[in-house]
Amino acid sequence: MGKKIYVGNLSYNTNEAGLNDLFQAHGKVVSAKIIMDRDTGKSKGFGFVEMETDDEAKAAINALNGADLDGRQIKVNESIDKPRTNDRY
Repeated sequence: MGKKIYVGNLSYNTNEAGLNDLFQAHGKVVSAKIIMDRDTGKSKGFGFVEMETDDEAKAAINALNGADLDGRQIKVNESIDKPRTNDRY
């Protein structure tokens, strides 16, 4: 399994195909997903890209953090899994 990458500060006009194309220059993209608001259906301004290998993910992070995409300076770093809890209030 490859490394999951967080991509923040996305333009609301950025789509998953554009995100995929940007990262493909640095290795094989397993998936590219922009997180959408379930009520409005609009982008929340961030997403995740999964690269095939850790080395490809590191290369993409180093090359693309601070890069311009659709007029926005994107933030790119390693994704940190959020621990799941069963606590419900």
